[in-house]
Amino acid sequence: MCGIIAILGKSAVATALVDALKRLEYRGYDSAGVATLEDGVLTRVRAEGKLRNLEARLAEHPLHGHVGIGHTRWATHGRPTEINAHPHATGRVAVVHNGIIENFRELRDALAREGAVFHTQTDTEVVALLVDHALERGLSPVEAVCETLPRLKGAFALAFLFAGEEDLLIGARQGAPLAIGFGDGENYLGSDALALAPFTDRIAYLEDGDWAVLSRSAVTVYDAGNREVTRPVSLIPAGTLLADKGNYSHFMAKEIHEQPEVVGRTVAHYVDLATGTVRLPEEVAIDFAAIDRLAIAACGTAYYAGIIAKYWFEQLARLPVEIDVASEFRYREPPLTGRGLALFISQSGETADTLASLRYAKAAGWPALAVVNVATSTIARESDVVAPTLAGPEIGVASTKAFTCQLAVLLALAIHAGRARGVLSAQEEQELVDALVGVPSHMTKVLARETQVEQVARDLAKARDVLYLGRGLSYALALEGALKLKELSYIHAEGYAAGELKHGPIALIDEAMPVIVLAPRDKVFEKTVSNVQEVAARGGRIILIGDAHAAGEAGLAGETAVVMPEVHPAVVPLLYALPVQLLSYHTARVMGKDVDQPRNLAKSVTVE
Repeated sequence: MCGIIAILGKSAVATALVDALKRLEYRGYDSAGVATLEDGVLTRVRAEGKLRNLEARLAEHPLHGHVGIGHTRWATHGRPTEINAHPHATGRVAVVHNGIIENFRELRDALAREGAVFHTQTDTEVVALLVDHALERGLSPVEAVCETLPRLKGAFALAFLFAGEEDLLIGARQGAPLAIGFGDGENYLGSDALALAPFTDRIAYLEDGDWAVLSRSAVTVYDAGNREVTRPVSLIPAGTLLADKGNYSHFMAKEIHEQPEVVGRTVAHYVDLATGTVRLPEEVAIDFAAIDRLAIAACGTAYYAGIIAKYWFEQLARLPVEIDVASEFRYREPPLTGRGLALFISQSGETADTLASLRYAKAAGWPALAVVNVATSTIARESDVVAPTLAGPEIGVASTKAFTCQLAVLLALAIHAGRARGVLSAQEEQELVDALVGVPSHMTKVLARETQVEQVARDLAKARDVLYLGRGLSYALALEGALKLKELSYIHAEGYAAGELKHGPIALIDEAMPVIVLAPRDKVFEKTVSNVQEVAARGGRIILIGDAHAAGEAGLAGETAVVMPEVHPAVVPLLYALPVQLLSYHTARVMGKDVDQPRNLAKSVTVE
């Protein structure tokens, strides 16, 4: 959530700051601003709403400074107004901040007793005032930041700009990600490498407790004990992080259509296409035969990927699995005893609750396996084993290609576990691997039917409430479908295990209630058909997602159906995720919603 960019440049930086912020829009935001030095004087331009509003303000009040900071804010403390937008500033210092200062009330009260005057509702303002008071006492900018940081509690990333200091930026990281970019006579700070990609291919990631002093010619990093340290510099190949919409109207549409390619790339990373076996990369060395329990924790869509993984690991490897929403796992404090493995799933690798759960598991002595899309993320760096997804940058807030790539990795791991534990035969492994390898081509076929899904979406857009039903592996997809529809269109939707229909949800069904049924022809297909008929008997508007024979076998030939390819039951979630995504995308688009940046949502949730 939120985005930070800071530039020590050779020429005016305001335009570059805004361009970098555009690359961070996927994190979600509700206001934005930049600050530069104009003849040594701190000057800010801020705006509520989207970056186009900030650009309009800058057109009226251009900034010409060669050093500056920028920010996209997602409100935590205080409403999303211009006055609460970052950067926050006094006459001496300006600061941008991601995260939450948990003890800001205590700090604000102490500052108020010293005569400080507050102009915003934010927690960030106390940071600016603390540093300002230190500067007023005669401390240098570096000394002022060094004194202030230990007083702050919470998860945060900070970037500071100082009046009269044309060759100085200071950044700090505690819990929220912050990276340094190294240029030629220029240096940078950014929330992630995506923001820095246009400027440099040399990136260093600050670790928790680090703070850094930047000039145009040098960068010095200190740890939490104020000891000078060196952090490794990674070379990011030019252009690998650049993202644009191509010929699509939205990043989400582009990312949905990228799934055959990125899932194929991910599958190829984990299987031997020649022998039809799972071949884990050397860095993914896990002895599943030595494990008697698996604990999974994740958030949002990644959590639903974990539910599907639970079915796979238990069915294919007979490995008992517990799964929790990460925010519950960390506070439930489950006893982690015996020969267990903790598995964490995250697109960004920076999800606060998932990271906290990882640290809890490691403190209990369990090894941690991370399935992440950002190999340089905090979760990846702190895990014992990393199983990367190869989805590439995902800009749309609603996860699409990251989800299916997570599923591809998790299925490969489950197959490998099944073989290691003596549950799957060589022939069964080959059948499963062949099915997994065939997923990208089937995805292409599903995407070719997008027009059919769009027609269904036009009718769905008129609904106020929607139910999603599924059994087995499709139950988690029902949950994911409901989440996607809520995220993008703001239509109320709920996902249920189909067998739970008559235990309450059936009371909601009438002729105005669309019911989306995920009905692959698997071992529970007949059970699902029975539930579909219960809906039909009560006048429910059924939208069936299944293969060419499903509607006929269900006795619903006249109902709306999204036709799917016939595939191995194990890979159904990877295929059926696509119509679920397309249905939500087109419903929101028909309704005129902001598909890539839904209201109130952030791509990477780096605070509780």
